[in-house]
Amino acid sequence: MGERIGVYPGTFDPITLGHADIIRRGSKLVDRLIIGVTTNPSKDPMFTPEERMAMVRREVDALGLDNVDVVGFNALLMKFARKQGASVIVRGLRAVADFEYEYQMAGMNQQLDDRIETVFLMADVSLQPIASKLVKEIAVFGGDISPFVSPEVRDEVVARVEKLGRRGDY
Repeated sequence: MGERIGVYPGTFDPITLGHADIIRRGSKLVDRLIIGVTTNPSKDPMFTPEERMAMVRREVDALGLDNVDVVGFNALLMKFARKQGASVIVRGLRAVADFEYEYQMAGMNQQLDDRIETVFLMADVSLQPIASKLVKEIAVFGGDISPFVSPEVRDEVVARVEKLGRRGDY
């Protein structure tokens, strides 16, 4: 049997402590884990794809994982996974609402390529409420995001919010 390759896809806008936890744990399940940083037309990103890739690479380096690569993509996930030689898609779950969406996506992906399995990892209990969308919303309204992201990511988000302009009363 050859090298077992997994893909953990996401927009990572920004990468959170929850993402880092799934990366750390997912890297133990495969020989090589590819973090696929993608665009999502239904989301309004705060950071460019290049900025997000740099952010994810820095966070992966901080984890000290030598079997994790960061690759950008703008394609159908299953095509990307096939191109990477992946046999596994890694997805993190925070709550029941995540499960319903992810279950549907896994079913669709299986229809596209039944040779690639989807593996769900439950988020650590302490990290379950963290979502990039909420981190950005808290930051835009002047809240403290340090419990949800690394200090470096916090600094990048705060700087971007200062550039874009805060909202609300503070």
